[in-house]
Amino acid sequence: MTPPQTRTWSRRGRTPVVRVRGRPRRRISIAALTCSEPGHRSRLIYRPRRDDGQRDGRKSFAWRDYRDLLIAAHQQLGGPIVLVWDNLNVHKAAGLREFASSRDWLTIYYLPPYAPDLNPVEEVWSLLRRGWLSNVAFNTPEHLIERIRRGLRHIQYRSHLIDGCLAETGLTIRPT
Repeated sequence: MTPPQTRTWSRRGRTPVVRVRGRPRRRISIAALTCSEPGHRSRLIYRPRRDDGQRDGRKSFAWRDYRDLLIAAHQQLGGPIVLVWDNLNVHKAAGLREFASSRDWLTIYYLPPYAPDLNPVEEVWSLLRRGWLSNVAFNTPEHLIERIRRGLRHIQYRSHLIDGCLAETGLTIRPT
C-alpha cells in the first residue's frame, strides 16, 4: 500500500513565487497607544497613515500627527494622560515638547534607549503580524489596509489581549 501524495501548485524543490502588482514605494504607517487604568478596561487607540508615493509627501508620521493622536486620545479617555514613549526622534521633536509642556493633562516619560521589550505596543504589532497579516499575499494596498484595520479592531474589542501585552512587558500600573 502506498502512502497518499499531497499536491502543491509548485514542483518539488522549487520555491513558489507570487507576483504582486503595484508600486514598491507605497507604505502604511500606524501609530498606536495602549491605554491602561486600574479598574477600567484597557483600550487601544490607533491611527493609520498611508504614503501614496508623492514626492513632496511625508512617508511617516510627523510630530503634528502624534499631537493629533494625543488630542483624540484625551477626548476619548476624558482625563489626564501619562504617556510612556520610546526614544523615536519624532517623539522628542521640539514642537511636540512645546505642545506637551503647554498641556496640564499630559505628562511624558521616555523608555531607556532601545527597550522594545518594555513597550506594550510592540507586542500589539507582534499579535497583528502573527495573526491577521500572516500567510496572506496582498494584491493591493487597500487589501493590506483592510486586513490591518480588521486585526486592530479585533484587538481593540478584546481588552484581555491588551492586558496581556502590558503583562508581557513586566511593567505594573500603580496610582500614586
